[in-house]
Amino acid sequence: MRLRVIDLDAGVAAQEPLRRRIDAGAATRIDAADLACRLRIVASRDALQSLASRLAPDAGSGREITVTFYGSGDFHHLTASLVSGVEEDVTIVHFDNHPDWVRFPATVNCGAWVNRALELPHVRKVVTIGPCSDDLVRPELQFANLAAVRDGRIALYPWRHQPSRVWGRYGRTACYRQEGGHLHWRNLAEENWSDFLDELVEAIPTRAIWLTIDKDVLGPEDAFTNWDQGEMPLTHLLRAVQRLASARAIRGIDVCGDWSKPRFTDPFRATLAYFDHPKGLKPEPGTLDRNARVNAALIDCFETVLS
Repeated sequence: MRLRVIDLDAGVAAQEPLRRRIDAGAATRIDAADLACRLRIVASRDALQSLASRLAPDAGSGREITVTFYGSGDFHHLTASLVSGVEEDVTIVHFDNHPDWVRFPATVNCGAWVNRALELPHVRKVVTIGPCSDDLVRPELQFANLAAVRDGRIALYPWRHQPSRVWGRYGRTACYRQEGGHLHWRNLAEENWSDFLDELVEAIPTRAIWLTIDKDVLGPEDAFTNWDQGEMPLTHLLRAVQRLASARAIRGIDVCGDWSKPRFTDPFRATLAYFDHPKGLKPEPGTLDRNARVNAALIDCFETVLS
């Protein structure tokens, strides 16, 4: 396992579990603060190219599994770029309070990156686990890629959500059943977690998987993020990582969902952030310690299952 931090927003590099490893040479820090304003919320092409050039010397031998932390969920679209380097068919297993499946606009942005990943020829499927957010309220009006769910390219399992009002016909999948104008989702909060994980492993169509974790899938007692948060317990997330690692070959892991103050140099991204982010989010002293504790628990889990 190789541990690295893409330092975009000072959200994680200074945290004790990562800072200690960086100082000891057990983790790599890649300075990308100068690119943050052009990567946050929506990534510009030149900023992505600049970041790729900085990551290239840190590519490793190919025999090691790289675990990447990179700060706020505002940068979650970096997952698509990271997965592009996998050299075999892969399934992305995505833990998040948001499905990140928006079809419009077709840019590299944090709400649409799943579609960018599905455009890669070796990405067979994206499995999203944990949403509780309003993205599932009238999803068609929010440009959700429900066709990909219907066709099996996306599997989406909410932690807890009411039926979604729809107008199209989407049939029935392992994720939902359609009754009239509503999709009735499976609520994982009401299911046996071990049984679900067994079913999940069997449904993954590839030997290789990529894990991407946005900590806003967790409840407020476990994380403080830039976004509204879900309800998945940390213990369930850790058990999922352990089960997946025991059954499939992990080819990479990325983690986001740390809080950082959004900073922009252009009105376009600032406006998007203003309307997308929940209002009034500001950490109290000590609040961000919970993010460090969760990151430490995740690192310990990764070191155990990847050893």
